[in-house]
Amino acid sequence: MKFLLTSSGISNDSIRNALVDLLGKPIAESSALVIPTAWYAFPGGIAGVYRLIHGVAKSPFCEVGWKSLGVLELTALPSIKKELWVPLVQEVDVLLVGGGSSKYLCYWMWQSGLADLLPTLRREAVYVGLSGGSMVITPTVGAYDDGELPISSDRMLGLVDFTLYPHLDHPDMPDTALDNVAKWAAGLPVPAYAIDDQTAIQVVDGKVSVISEGHWKLFTQE
Repeated sequence: MKFLLTSSGISNDSIRNALVDLLGKPIAESSALVIPTAWYAFPGGIAGVYRLIHGVAKSPFCEVGWKSLGVLELTALPSIKKELWVPLVQEVDVLLVGGGSSKYLCYWMWQSGLADLLPTLRREAVYVGLSGGSMVITPTVGAYDDGELPISSDRMLGLVDFTLYPHLDHPDMPDTALDNVAKWAAGLPVPAYAIDDQTAIQVVDGKVSVISEGHWKLFTQE
């Protein structure tokens, strides 16, 4: 599986072009499933899920012209037969994993069985994360994503060997200032990318590339 880990979706032409390259075909010929689950753990999450799926969020994600688009709600999956949803995940071109609480998302990825399925998916499939949907793929989120959640551990799925901090220097999010992010990164056991909303991290066969029309910084452990 290939990864395109964004801070704010398909926010510019460079990220869109990277997505097309990963797909190996036009977006209009590609099928997608969107996972909105992470939003529910945030205040106003129900409205956020609507905006995400309806295509009226700040940055394009669901509304970029997919051939088909379905919704995969992780909290529903434990109550239905796997044969009703596993084949869809195995066949789809793209998983669009929305933002919100990465800890809540991680919990439901394990509860639903998706966490076990992801490493087995075909190489051509593309995972596109948005904010918390990107962070859940990393080994750890440190102290970034706390809250009253059904999971207390900072451990994430660990499908890549670095972590990331989205929304770098966002004007409406004081905690995302570079100095604050540097303090967060200093306590991590793995390298950390801080990325703004015009940046994405691409991972193919373990090779990491930065796609950016904005700014970003890599923190490594000395």
